[in-house]
Amino acid sequence: MERCRMVFSGSGGQGVITAAIILAEAAVLHEGLEAVQTQAYGAAARGGATRSDVIVADSPIDFPKVIQPNVLVCLTQEAYTKFCDIIRPGGLLLSDPRYVTPQLKVDAIQRELPMYETVMDKIGKPIVFNICMLGAVVGLTDLVQPESIIKVLEQRIPSNFLEMNKQALDLGLEMGRGVG
Repeated sequence: MERCRMVFSGSGGQGVITAAIILAEAAVLHEGLEAVQTQAYGAAARGGATRSDVIVADSPIDFPKVIQPNVLVCLTQEAYTKFCDIIRPGGLLLSDPRYVTPQLKVDAIQRELPMYETVMDKIGKPIVFNICMLGAVVGLTDLVQPESIIKVLEQRIPSNFLEMNKQALDLGLEMGRGVG
């Protein structure tokens, strides 16, 4: 497999860090891959800028920071404006049209998926928006098996929220695979 470098970005409270942790754990614990995850966020936990880097590879990872991601997820306009120029040429840039209006010409494949709207229409609770986004990333990249994500969710999510998270993951997978 090619080393995949990802940046998930948005604002505090959107769950981008949690999604990145779940992806890294799925890769390591259930796929036998190497992974590293780091995070950075602004002073305000909710509403401040958030960034989480994930690297997944089949060989040791020497440096944990992503400089030029293959995959960039931007869940706010601020994140898009701040990070869109770091994407590797030909990479994948995923955003949600509710929060991001692409304004700059970026040398990447840009996918705008209505993740938030879909979650609200089908589930009605925004708390699983991040898992829908994670499903879209997995659907677009095939980086890990959806079952691996579900195994991590089963360990991390309280049982009364598990079905809602599985449904959000499925919605994201469907969207991601639908545009591939």
